[in-house]
Amino acid sequence: MSLKSQVEAGIKDAMRAKNQDTLRALRAIKSLILLEETKGAATGDLSAEEELKLLTKAAKQRRESAEIYKDQGRADLLEKEEAELAIIEQFLPKQLTEAEIEERLKVIIAQVGASAPSDMGKVMGVATKELAGVAEGRVVSATVKRLLA
Repeated sequence: MSLKSQVEAGIKDAMRAKNQDTLRALRAIKSLILLEETKGAATGDLSAEEELKLLTKAAKQRRESAEIYKDQGRADLLEKEEAELAIIEQFLPKQLTEAEIEERLKVIIAQVGASAPSDMGKVMGVATKELAGVAEGRVVSATVKRLLA
């Protein structure tokens, strides 16, 4: 079942249950999907990779907003962002732990033959492709820096 179908089914369930937080998050996801499908030279259907990118971007936006609201002491807005983030994360693959990320990066570093901080670009190019959707970019970047230092 495609992401769009899953989201549409979730919207119906949320409407029946009168769950506004879930409904708001699912409508936001559906909006992103529709925008991406109709953008430029799009074919109308999204690949699994494109769907993953959309969800990852939406989750990242919610995390950043939540962090800002937390810093500003806006508990009401923070709660909404965290609720939406929880819904979005249900559609994302399970995120790797820092230990799992480090293990994967050690393998990538060995494959690429990196040994110094100047090789970070080579490692990140491979790592971002292999860890897309299962690890946050800033965590990967920080871990690569630490391993190459």
